[in-house]
Amino acid sequence: MPSLEEVRRQKPIENPETYRQAYAEADLASRLAEIVYRLRTNAGLTQTELARRMGTTQSAIARVEAGGSTPTLDLLDRVGRAIDAQITLTVNGETLHFGASAA
Repeated sequence: MPSLEEVRRQKPIENPETYRQAYAEADLASRLAEIVYRLRTNAGLTQTELARRMGTTQSAIARVEAGGSTPTLDLLDRVGRAIDAQITLTVNGETLHFGASAA
């Protein structure tokens, strides 16, 4: 198997900005996937049970947890409500609470 450096030499990045954006999106999806997974497992739920509580499918939860799709704020809100957890988003000092007890 070639090393990362060998792969980079063989297939150089053609558009660094596009690469940076794709990497940032994949990183965000991965980080949010880990959060959804931890919330679900800490609540003692299977993917199927979480999906049922959220009104979605087990495969949708599996995709999110695998990092295959980036969770929307709506999905995170539904996860929080399904497991009775409040989720907080802070951007530049502005805070938004959603999920359980967000009202």
